[in-house]
Amino acid sequence: MSEYFIENIWTIKSELVYNLNHTFMTESQIEQYALDILANLGWQILHGPDISPDGAMVERELRQVVLPGRLYSALVRLNPHIPEPALNEAMRRLTQISRPSLIENNHEFHQLLVAGVPVQYRTSSGEVKHDIVRVVDFISPKNNDFAAVNQLTVLQGDYNRRPDIVLFVNGLPLVVIELKNAADTKADLAAAYQQIQTYKREISDLFRFNELCVTSDGLEAEMGTITSPLERMMPWKTIDGEKEVGNVPMLEVLLRGVCTPKRLLDVVQNFIVFERGDGDKLIKKVAAYHQYWVVNKALARTLTASSERGDQRAGVVWHTQGSGKSLSMVFYTGKLMKSRDLHNPTIVVVTDRNDLDGQLFGTFSACRELLGEDPKQADSRSELRKLLQRQAGGIIFTTIQKFSPEDDEDSLPVLTDRRNVIVMADEAHRSQYGLKAHVRASDAQLVYGYAKYMRDALPGASYIGFTGTPIETDDKSTPAVFGDYIDIYDVEQAVKDGATVPIYYESRLVDLNMDEATRQWLDKEVDDLLEGEELSRQDALKAEYAQKEAIVGNSERLNTIALDIIEHFEARQDVLSGKGMIVTMSRGIAADLYEKIVAYRPDWHSDDDARGVIKVIITGSASDPDYLQPHIRNKQRVKAIEKRIKDPNDPLELVIVCDMWLTGFDVPNMHTMYLDKPLKGHNLMQAIARVNRVFPGKTGGLVVDYLGVAGALRDAISDYTQSGGQGAPQLDITEAVAQMQMRYEVVRDLFGNFDYQRYFTAPTDQQLQIILDAEEYILGLEDGEKRLKQHVLELSKAFALVMPRPEALKIREEVALFQAVKSRLEKVSSSTVVTDAEYRSALKQIVDKAIAPVGVVDVFEAAGLEKPELSILSDEFLAEIRHMERKNLAVEALQKLLTDEIKLRFSRNYAKDTKFSELLNQALTRYRNGTIEAAQVIEELINIGQKIRQTVENGAVDGLSEDEIIFYDALVENGSARKVLGDAQLRDIAKVLLEQVRRDATIDWAERRNIQAKLKVNVKKTLAKYGYPPDQQTLATDMVLEQAKRYGNEWSQKRAAYDAGGGASLLD
Repeated sequence: MSEYFIENIWTIKSELVYNLNHTFMTESQIEQYALDILANLGWQILHGPDISPDGAMVERELRQVVLPGRLYSALVRLNPHIPEPALNEAMRRLTQISRPSLIENNHEFHQLLVAGVPVQYRTSSGEVKHDIVRVVDFISPKNNDFAAVNQLTVLQGDYNRRPDIVLFVNGLPLVVIELKNAADTKADLAAAYQQIQTYKREISDLFRFNELCVTSDGLEAEMGTITSPLERMMPWKTIDGEKEVGNVPMLEVLLRGVCTPKRLLDVVQNFIVFERGDGDKLIKKVAAYHQYWVVNKALARTLTASSERGDQRAGVVWHTQGSGKSLSMVFYTGKLMKSRDLHNPTIVVVTDRNDLDGQLFGTFSACRELLGEDPKQADSRSELRKLLQRQAGGIIFTTIQKFSPEDDEDSLPVLTDRRNVIVMADEAHRSQYGLKAHVRASDAQLVYGYAKYMRDALPGASYIGFTGTPIETDDKSTPAVFGDYIDIYDVEQAVKDGATVPIYYESRLVDLNMDEATRQWLDKEVDDLLEGEELSRQDALKAEYAQKEAIVGNSERLNTIALDIIEHFEARQDVLSGKGMIVTMSRGIAADLYEKIVAYRPDWHSDDDARGVIKVIITGSASDPDYLQPHIRNKQRVKAIEKRIKDPNDPLELVIVCDMWLTGFDVPNMHTMYLDKPLKGHNLMQAIARVNRVFPGKTGGLVVDYLGVAGALRDAISDYTQSGGQGAPQLDITEAVAQMQMRYEVVRDLFGNFDYQRYFTAPTDQQLQIILDAEEYILGLEDGEKRLKQHVLELSKAFALVMPRPEALKIREEVALFQAVKSRLEKVSSSTVVTDAEYRSALKQIVDKAIAPVGVVDVFEAAGLEKPELSILSDEFLAEIRHMERKNLAVEALQKLLTDEIKLRFSRNYAKDTKFSELLNQALTRYRNGTIEAAQVIEELINIGQKIRQTVENGAVDGLSEDEIIFYDALVENGSARKVLGDAQLRDIAKVLLEQVRRDATIDWAERRNIQAKLKVNVKKTLAKYGYPPDQQTLATDMVLEQAKRYGNEWSQKRAAYDAGGGASLLD
């Protein structure tokens, strides 16, 4: 790049940052800024109209979403040995829409893009040859064609849309970038996201080829796929993977971090997966920035560790629970399998629990397309040995315990000594991974940790660990086996990025009436003692554990907990709909607690797995006691309940577990965990992370502690911070209470001198009036509506998190009132786009329960008016508005009424629509700038309303049809024309103009410059022919052309339907 260009882009960047901070800027500035960055990265910049029909460099028809010339040239360039007919067939397959749904089409295209297009052709010798047509050169990016196109018009059906920037690779539109103006409070990232959703519906052909969707307002920027919900559109925080960039707009960070040609191809090839969700629905996922960078770091460390001189220790990845660790492991495995340096490696994925093994295996199996082969799961030690005795390849899942010797063996035989075997351990810090020897109590034999046996069996393997919690300070085995940290993505960063939500801790201890000695004895963590011990040693510990269980499982204590859980959970469900998990010390306690709960809530019980509000999930067998049998299920039945608890709409809300589902189990809308089991260290951290997943409306997860794990939490946090983690893994619930109280005070103070408290003692018939008075007061404040909506939204989220704490119950009615005022303002404001859908789903009960008599009113009821017939705008109604006491509400009501009336009456008539819309906007701008008072603007708006009514009443013109009148109005907008020519002459011109538009209008005529130019010439000739005043001809020509665009689109569609036999008459 030239020095001038680089200097120019930094000048634009400086201007952009300044303009963003000072709020005078335009969307086109942001667009130009993005294009300059892309040009600097090596993209060819093209202007959409230039490559469209009638442009200077035509490359496409308006209904084509690919650039066919570039695509075909790339196929020829990348596949010189493949004959032309096969290339044409590959191009046809790439571009055809063959599936019923957009995501299925997108999935099909992605596979062709990444793997190539299978073709067959006959060679010169007559042999039928099967081959693959490469679409993109992923190895040498310079062999590809990269073009960034702005303002690309796309026609599909009746829709005409123009995305801001589309990135084409080899003529294929892989990235759509939608930009908004940061200075416009309504044009935020949510609005950009909604715009892309509109594109997906209306120009879905473009999104068959889409790999990434990017939204930005210049400052902030987010990225996702065509199935990403709004809360899963994620920022990209680093350009080089090392640290966040300060004082640089996030749009630039994202473009430089993702859209360099080489990196974009890496993302497309290696960091996109399709998974089947509930109901077999396809979900497309792309790596977040922390996943992308850690995978490439881990790959580099692995190549070094597995080299001839490597130490076989690739390292440990610590990415906090809930941040996508399992998918990071998938992406890492995918890159390993493609690595030329590893020569078709064997990947061994190791866990230490059957349920975790199954969950991770399920994740990998769902991503088999990325991995290139089906993972295999070893069900026994003998099967593991068989699977590992291979010469190359393979992704093998096993539990660590399967590496133990058979009964007649002291060690494992060497299964393979290849250096391209990579052992990947999930939760790598557990004690089972140790190397140390100890004497087995049952037979006094010397035995080792399982890592020793793995090393015996796989002496050439390299080891990498993935963990959601840090390595404990006294753990020497994990670094010895795996090496040091490769990367840390801690709680603070995950919460900041929106990858997880914070976890809050609430202590609700049940008094056991024990003496101090017994209490201390109970505090010994038998659960931790059991971990990693041989079965014979576990038998010796069971008696001690049973004594603890007897105390914790005391019937009276469980009864107290059952009642508390019911009251607590029901109160939370009233405010924040979601799921909960109860963790018990034993299977027996789980079953007993279930009986206690359903005794109080019998309608929660069902013997049918497909019904009921609460279920117990435990392991067991036919030999277990009868009282456990109703809760013991096979894998298929457990899977069915798992599907229910993960479905936000399923009535199953609570599960009671003992050991299952405490690691690697994701239920995004699970918001509360009731902990009645002694846990510590990584086990504790893993368990509480079940409630940190992101879900719409969920601002945090809550852990309710009945047994007293606070000390264990402190120890775990100490390990966490000493390992380099930032941000507390959990926050005390009192912090959330403080946040709620602070936000409550902000809203309360916003009402100033307005006495809203009288609402709570007023009769029902007066309560609505008080809410309307509160609206009036807020509308009278500077930015009052905007401030109230934002502050009430923040208060309500904090309130939902804290419920049912006494502090929340104390202000419950006030929060409900504040929300009622907010909802009324949303009804009144015709221009407001409600973007807090997640909040609405979370706070379902507030208005309904606390202010039920108010009901739902529209803008006219809120203003104290009977809703008028929009076709009337009678003097009586306008006079009623003039004399309203609530002037601010009257303004809002009139604004909505007039906006709707203009749209209804003049949507086809450019001249009238423009005239009245400008009058309305000018009056409202003066009012909102404080130039005129509410009473004055009401008079202006009433005057506009009267003019609209008179225009409608006097709209007919003798001798003209409705279609001809709209062109007549465009001509008479210039007052002197009527004086010079007279009505009769203007009517004749209108008829001629209508015929010209009808003759020239085609489906895509509004985008075709040659047709527009032809029509403009004809309009000028017509005006001159009939003697239209020369000084007004340019203005009239522009007015007629704008009117022609509105009418021409409608007419061309009607004509197309008629030509296809779908219309009886063109003049209907």
